[in-house]
Amino acid sequence: MRFILIMFSSLLALNLTGCSKVDKNLTVSSPDKQLSVQLTLAENGGLTYQVNRGKNTVVKSSQLGFEFAQQAKFTEFEVLDSQVRSHQSSWQAVWGERKNISEIYNELFVSLKDKNSQRKLNLRFRVFDDGLGFRYEFPQQPAMSKFVITDEKTQFNLAQNMQTWWIEADYNSYEKPYQTSELAKIKHVQTPLTMRGQAGLHVSIHEAALTDYASMSLVRTNDTTLEAELAPWADGTKVKAHVPFQTPWRTIQVADSAAKLVESDLIINLNEPNKLADTSWIKPMKFMGIWWEIHLGIHTWKEGPRHGATTERAMAYIDFAAENNIEAVLFEGWNKGWEQWGTREAYVVPTDDFDLAQVANHAKSKGVVIVGHNETGGNIEAYESHVDEIFSIYSELGINVVKTGYVAEQGFANGENHHGQFAVNHYRKIVELAAKYKIMLNVHEPVKDTGIRRTYPNMMTREGARGGEWNAWSAGNSPDYTMTLPFTRLLAGSMDYTPGVFDIDYSNFAGKRYDWWGNPQKADYRVHTTLARQLANMLVLYSPIQMAADVMENYQGHPAFEFIRKLDVDFDDSKILAGEVGEYIYVARQADDTWYIGLATNSQSRLAQVNLDFLEAGAAYQAQIFKDAADAHYQNNPEAYVIELQQLAQQDKLSINLAEGGGAAIILQKVK
Repeated sequence: MRFILIMFSSLLALNLTGCSKVDKNLTVSSPDKQLSVQLTLAENGGLTYQVNRGKNTVVKSSQLGFEFAQQAKFTEFEVLDSQVRSHQSSWQAVWGERKNISEIYNELFVSLKDKNSQRKLNLRFRVFDDGLGFRYEFPQQPAMSKFVITDEKTQFNLAQNMQTWWIEADYNSYEKPYQTSELAKIKHVQTPLTMRGQAGLHVSIHEAALTDYASMSLVRTNDTTLEAELAPWADGTKVKAHVPFQTPWRTIQVADSAAKLVESDLIINLNEPNKLADTSWIKPMKFMGIWWEIHLGIHTWKEGPRHGATTERAMAYIDFAAENNIEAVLFEGWNKGWEQWGTREAYVVPTDDFDLAQVANHAKSKGVVIVGHNETGGNIEAYESHVDEIFSIYSELGINVVKTGYVAEQGFANGENHHGQFAVNHYRKIVELAAKYKIMLNVHEPVKDTGIRRTYPNMMTREGARGGEWNAWSAGNSPDYTMTLPFTRLLAGSMDYTPGVFDIDYSNFAGKRYDWWGNPQKADYRVHTTLARQLANMLVLYSPIQMAADVMENYQGHPAFEFIRKLDVDFDDSKILAGEVGEYIYVARQADDTWYIGLATNSQSRLAQVNLDFLEAGAAYQAQIFKDAADAHYQNNPEAYVIELQQLAQQDKLSINLAEGGGAAIILQKVK
């Protein structure tokens, strides 16, 4: 197969007027003219492309294309048509880091035909100021109908041997610690893949609008060249399709700082607009519930003497939530069949000590939402056979949030991978069905986020990395790991990390913890941050359904719980004030006339200095600051914190000392 190659360049100026032409040199630039793409059709019918930012090359000549099963390869292309157009609009998100999003790009569309097979293939490039996306499109045509992709040959030939932050790739799990190395030393990695080069250049490679396709990881093939690797079907093929068909967008986000990389809206902008006519039932919220205590081993999912989800305990959680401005509660293990995942009992039949109707009615009377829980165990066929009934019953009970799980050691029960086309289509089916019943989703063991929340805003949040639960039964997540997430995993979208733990070393439950086999817990596990950082994590690890993860008793009467009680997670705007990958991040998020600031650092102490120029000019703000005490340390004094009150204004500057593994959370309430 003769590969398609693409080149990004800023050498040619272009009048972006939506013209149609056939040319051997095709160029499109970003609206600010800093990033550009040039395609050149070679004499032998091949295409090359290269990406420049200003005068510097970001991506060198990189191949594109496919290999097919039982079909001839594309061999020699001719350009049938090319068009360049400009797009400028804005749209309002139902929820998100910010409500108002600008969508401004220049697009190059190229129609191609293979001279030998007469098959047609289109390429579409959208270039924004903060990066670009490109995808393949197979139009309706007589020369091609059904086809099977055995390999996608898309390459990203980076111009620099950049510093990279990555997790090792497989086709079933993203729950791995992040590592950092030179680009030339990685092997097979997941996306988003974040890189830092010379002069502050930051690049992230990912994908957008993953629909009816296999998830993409990256394999380094030579020096600094990366190639797409698709999660396979059980039969070894990658994608089964028929025309017309389009692939997900392959994305390259580009910024001159880590903070600006996090602020990018590129991924979500490359998704289709909202398809739901009514979104009034979709609401960001905080939740808590019977979950962390099970991971700690205090209680169990299954029925027995230590069963956690009893009617009595569920009612107590509902009362606590209602009294403390927590909108929703989660009860894991309330249903029978916990050890028979996939059965109907596992989703809708309560245990003998849990009265679902009584709990649901009590929650409704208190104005509290119940978060339903569906653990499939990877048994997709069984879950799909029951899920319509499950969602119908939940809807009648007023349960409009569901947390799904897909725990399966070696993929799904039918032998398919978590990240392949089969799984991608299953997850989308559940999102669409949930929308029918006005149910919001929180997906664990998911396929990665690619911005589909724009199209289906009931897809609220997902796991897709090592979450906070790992701290309960393993060596846990380091302060450096959680300072890597905002610049890597969270570039894809929101994450249910489950922050907000106050009992850092679990001393409140000494002698009461058991492992999953019922043996006394002997390992010295714990959370690896300060308490103040747990509050900051609720802002820096973004989720529209944000969990206050600790056990209810650890919040009762605790002064620091005031921050969680007051926090509004339905944000209007967000700003990344400063940050470096794996080191620190400072975030400000606005809800109505209140700003919330989260400051977080890795295992190094740090003086955080933050300008408040984003505040309204001339207005005064009452600041409530929850921060590390002077002697706080995430290892030997993690729960030492102080609460301070100050009055601040736009011209002021905050200076706060962050302990090792520490942080600060600040409420800035406008004085009326």
